[in-house]
Amino acid sequence: MSDPSLFDALFGAGNHTVVIDGHFVAGPARLGDTPVAVIGSWDAAAVDGDLALAIAGEILRVVEADAGATPRPIVFVADTQGQALSRREELLGLNGAFAHVARCVDLARRSGHPTVALIHGEAVSGGFLAFGMLADRVVALPGAQVRVMDLRAMSRVTKIEFDRLQTLAQHSPVFAPGADNYWRMGAVHALWHDAGADWRAPLATALAEAVDAAGHDGRAALGAERGGRTLAAAVAREVANEVAGG
Repeated sequence: MSDPSLFDALFGAGNHTVVIDGHFVAGPARLGDTPVAVIGSWDAAAVDGDLALAIAGEILRVVEADAGATPRPIVFVADTQGQALSRREELLGLNGAFAHVARCVDLARRSGHPTVALIHGEAVSGGFLAFGMLADRVVALPGAQVRVMDLRAMSRVTKIEFDRLQTLAQHSPVFAPGADNYWRMGAVHALWHDAGADWRAPLATALAEAVDAAGHDGRAALGAERGGRTLAAAVAREVANEVAGG
């Protein structure tokens, strides 16, 4: 279960007025002299259309409020078991709602808002990919669980035997869940460990790195450096060279 003391650890007591409304969290905070906007999901949320639109709406509100001023950093908090699995949500266009969230995150980034995603609890599938994975910096807090697809579900989709996938997962992070494996692939930039329940300094570092990373996605290269994605960066360079060469 999500712990509200997270925000004291991130910003210091009295430096935030984040509101928890069911599975939705949002509100202003301050890190030192820097105002910050907090937006995200809470308590292992199954993200449905209503929650997705609430997240998107808050992103748009922050972008609009900061128009003509210095764009605030946005800290996304992700605690989600994935998208809500129901025929109703699919028929109502949950995929479109998620696409809308992704476009709003892209708008925020292009509008100059540095973005940091903090995985607090679970980060699963589309409930995380639609906003948290798009941030300039992605951080996994202690105990965070990260996965896109359960190995049994992956077996059904890929038609690869479950036992074979278990074997592959022991050697390749591409097949394996867990924050450590996503760190190796470069999808998670940093793993935070218990710092005496005071993460203000690590958060300040992550925000500074998000500013430096604006407009540049180096995750494929980071995955190659860490040994988790050995070919992605090289293949991307080869494709870019072919395109440039006409």
